[in-house]
Amino acid sequence: MTFAATVLTLYPEMFPGPLGLSLSGDALARGVWSLEAKNIRDHGLGRHRAVDDTPAGGGPGMVIRCDVLANAIDAAVPADDPRPKLLMSPRGKPLTQSSVRELAAGPGIVIVCGRFEGVDERVIEARGLREVSIGDYVLSGGEMAAMIVLDSCVRLLPGVMGKEASGTEESFESNRLEYPHYTRPREWEGRAIPEVLLSGNHAAIERWRREESERITRERRPDLLER
Repeated sequence: MTFAATVLTLYPEMFPGPLGLSLSGDALARGVWSLEAKNIRDHGLGRHRAVDDTPAGGGPGMVIRCDVLANAIDAAVPADDPRPKLLMSPRGKPLTQSSVRELAAGPGIVIVCGRFEGVDERVIEARGLREVSIGDYVLSGGEMAAMIVLDSCVRLLPGVMGKEASGTEESFESNRLEYPHYTRPREWEGRAIPEVLLSGNHAAIERWRREESERITRERRPDLLER
């Protein structure tokens, strides 16, 4: 079954962008997943296809209208579509590796990319949009965030990465950051590969990697250890 992604955006020309390259691009070309970018402005109002209006109660910026966005969603997503509908938003629930795995295991996702000051709250409620954040910062729009969500999902699809272990021995998979990696040459600028990695002792290598993972996590992301 192909993982199907639909993105609703004011800038469909941004897609596939980097998603059309490397692993995700190869998988897209092979039909492992599909991508549709739908223009919200196609459902805009009047001669100028207006999609936004001033915020109720006053304040800066503009807000995407609920009627326009609802029409765009309804045209792109059938009522019985089982895919979760995400809205990229800095106030959303943080994206995690476990939530990525859950999304990647499903039939695909619908992603709404906001712009301006945000989206009318009523369409979020009425269309069951799940707000998702990629971090504690604000972007100009949801498109770059949508690409991050899609890339993180696509790389986990069967047949995308070379080895299944590549997706399980990574940062955040066990609330730990990944251990250090080394390859040839054996010594470079006075820095040598740790001897244990050259020992052939798989139990010792596994222990070293676990200890290094815990050390790095403790130094850089102690909050992960609390989970």
